[in-house]
Amino acid sequence: MALADIAAQVGLSTTPCWRRIQNLEKSGVIRARVALLDAAKVNVGVTVFVRIRTNRHDLEWLGQFARAVADIPEIVEVYRMSGEIDYVLKVVVPDIASYDAIYKRLIGAVPMMDVSSNFAMEEIKLTTALPLAYA
Repeated sequence: MALADIAAQVGLSTTPCWRRIQNLEKSGVIRARVALLDAAKVNVGVTVFVRIRTNRHDLEWLGQFARAVADIPEIVEVYRMSGEIDYVLKVVVPDIASYDAIYKRLIGAVPMMDVSSNFAMEEIKLTTALPLAYA
C-alpha cells in the first residue's frame, strides 16, 4: 500500500505516518516487508499439510528436526502443536511427485513415529493480515 494511502486511512500526513512506520520497524512490530506471490504462477500451486508424531521429545531431536525443515525450502511453515499431533508443516510444491521427494528427504533426515499428509483441494481463505483489535 502506498504511504499516502496509509496516511489517509489513519488520518495523518505522510511525514508523521512515515515516522510511525519507521518506529514500528525499529521496535520489531513490523518484522519485514514482503511481496506476496501467486503460488500457481511460480509453479508451487499444490499445498500439503503434514502432521508428524514423534516418540522423541528431547532437545537433540528437536534440533535435528529444526535443521531438517529449515533446509527444505518447500516447507514454508512449521508449528509445534499440543495434543495428539506433535508438529504440523505446510509444504508447497508443483505436484504430488515433488511432495514425495520432500517426504523422503524429511523421513531420511530425522526419525519420526508417524507422518501423514493431506493435500489442500481448495484455498478458501488466505491472509497475512493479523487481527489488530487486540493490539
